[in-house]
Amino acid sequence: MYIPAIIAGLISFIMTPFVIRIARRFGAVDIPKDDRRMHKTPMCLWGGIAIFTGFFVSMFLFSNISTVKLVGLFIASLIVLVTGMIDDIKPLGAKIKLLMQIVAALVLVFSGYKINYFTDFFGDSGVIQVSNWAALPITVIWIVGVTNTVNLIDGLDGLAAGISAIAAVTLSYIAILNHRYDAAMITLILAGSSIGFLPYNFNPAKIFMGDTGALFLGLVLAAVSVEGALKGATAITVVVPILALGVPIFDTAFAILRRLINKRPIMEADKGHLHHRLMSIGLGQKKTVLSMYLISALLGAGAIALLKQNWLHAGVLLGLAAIVVFIPINRALLLQKKDH
Repeated sequence: MYIPAIIAGLISFIMTPFVIRIARRFGAVDIPKDDRRMHKTPMCLWGGIAIFTGFFVSMFLFSNISTVKLVGLFIASLIVLVTGMIDDIKPLGAKIKLLMQIVAALVLVFSGYKINYFTDFFGDSGVIQVSNWAALPITVIWIVGVTNTVNLIDGLDGLAAGISAIAAVTLSYIAILNHRYDAAMITLILAGSSIGFLPYNFNPAKIFMGDTGALFLGLVLAAVSVEGALKGATAITVVVPILALGVPIFDTAFAILRRLINKRPIMEADKGHLHHRLMSIGLGQKKTVLSMYLISALLGAGAIALLKQNWLHAGVLLGLAAIVVFIPINRALLLQKKDH
């Protein structure tokens, strides 16, 4: 199971220098033009092409999922990849991007990726079986939501790729515990292709994944979390993948809440994300990204502990993650008050 991941990583690593040349030729370059951007010089985009290539070459060679699901995943991924490629050159409107993500999500649903169970915290059984008519909108909302959360955290060198790799490894272990070995294979291959891209993307980055990569990673993580983590009929069947993908999901949720409180448009970019808070207290890009990796790993380990019903370990791990998050946010708020 590890050989496919290694091959995916090698292909992604070898492909990236070629993608850099292609991105320059087609003008897929991010030019820093506001203070939200952390880079000071033009940076090539389209890094997601290398991740996509490594992932699907390995998937077609080694994956044991059904042909329908594999082809469905490929078509859906290609839709968001091309959408991201276009958006990286000439920004698309939010409505067009959302429409394409919904189309990709529908392709996944009709290929067999569906949420079958939902947590019932008040019933005796702990779960509610989702009917076929309800499974479609619930699954589409989940896939589109997770796809966008990964895109929103892609703000520092190596952040989205590393967080995605950690989440993929976590989901792989969860899939194995649920005896979903097909899903475990997908996530390990995704982790491998993400890690293969990291040497070129970690600070100081030579290329960004852009929307091309962030949307692709988010889509696959969303699909595989449905396939491997939401298939079990347990009371924590929804909580576990949310924690495994905790950093992008919680960061996005707080961003939406923050903008609503401040009466700002939900889609308006700001510098209130967790990685911005960490940077504001004096951490450099590398330390900030490594801190985010730590938070993601703690949340992932907490998710696994919950699935194993090891409540003490889960509480300790999630408590540590909360502390690591709270300290920089608290310090950032104190620094803001001093400035005012």
